[in-house]
Amino acid sequence: MNKNRRTFIKLAGIAAAGLAVAPKAMASSGGHSPASVNPEGIHAKQWAMVIDTTKLHTEEEIAKLADVCHSIHNVPEVHGKQEVKWLWSDSYAHSFPEQENPHLAEEVHHRAYALLCNHCEHPPCVRVCPTKATFKRPDGIVAMDYHRCIGCRYCMAACPYGSRSFNWGEPRKNLDLAKLNPEFPTRMRGVVEKCNFCVERLAVGKMPACVEASEGAIVFGDLYDPESDVRKVLREKFTIRRKPSVGTEPCVYYVI
Repeated sequence: MNKNRRTFIKLAGIAAAGLAVAPKAMASSGGHSPASVNPEGIHAKQWAMVIDTTKLHTEEEIAKLADVCHSIHNVPEVHGKQEVKWLWSDSYAHSFPEQENPHLAEEVHHRAYALLCNHCEHPPCVRVCPTKATFKRPDGIVAMDYHRCIGCRYCMAACPYGSRSFNWGEPRKNLDLAKLNPEFPTRMRGVVEKCNFCVERLAVGKMPACVEASEGAIVFGDLYDPESDVRKVLREKFTIRRKPSVGTEPCVYYVI
């Protein structure tokens, strides 16, 4: 064995040993993650939402909530076939096609219904994403990593609720740059985006923006906690969910 080969093997062995020791060294240094965790953050095993349509049922009311949501999250103002939306309104027939009933009260049919990502317990969008740009967090929120998104739109095809939007153009061209929220990232052309249940607000102990702005019409909490506000409403009120037959187990409920 020549000297150069012996030197190479020696250096490779040292490098391998260093890689093996590195995780232990990090642990011995306190095991701190590069990202600090805010002690004021609120947590859940499965975040869920209940929307009381007897209190929130007009297009104007829902539009106000959408404006708050879109402003905070720098959602570009695009309409038509290339619309980008996180929160919007629609009719009963379009929102709940499987629960259409000609004998329902006329008032129920005439309401507008607030729609958003359902943060399903079994999200099909996560299964089909080839890059794991869309993923389910430990708290049940279906999140997006915009940097991983390659714009294939498989997640949009898999979502039964039409909850995702694609940025066909440059998002910043449809934003008022003077009113940008510097605490939330803007997106790029060619990526998908959607409601994130305000994960950035939960991390600092705040409720989702639409919940705060709804004045009690939207309740948010841990679906797995029997004492949570969400579970209390579900016990006391009759609720429905969108397209139950597809088996996604949506975590957005509606009081009708």
